[in-house]
Amino acid sequence: MTQQQNRSEETTTIRVLLCTAPPEEAETLAETLVGERLCACVNLVPGLRSIYRWQGAIERATETLLLCKTSTELVPRLLERLRVLHPYEVPEVLALPVVSGNPDYLAWVLAETAAGNRSRTS
Repeated sequence: MTQQQNRSEETTTIRVLLCTAPPEEAETLAETLVGERLCACVNLVPGLRSIYRWQGAIERATETLLLCKTSTELVPRLLERLRVLHPYEVPEVLALPVVSGNPDYLAWVLAETAAGNRSRTS
């Protein structure tokens, strides 16, 4: 891969956010985020087992992983919206850059989230 190709891939404007949620809340969260056009698509991966330290104790939980596809521009609004909607005191939300992908799919994500860039969520 040339440096020019690598540089262009580093500027991809798509992000995937990882967010864990209680199974009974995941679908509602996904529908809200897609409905508000903050995400083009949210995949739900059920049956995730999480082991983590919380307030000094080791905890275990069954969760659903949300894979949220959005634009870089919407990441701050999506983070804020998840803080409001999410039932956890400190929800896991990690934004990962998309380095490369199917150009048609990447264009679709941007088109589906374009209205989210124009409208405000409550």
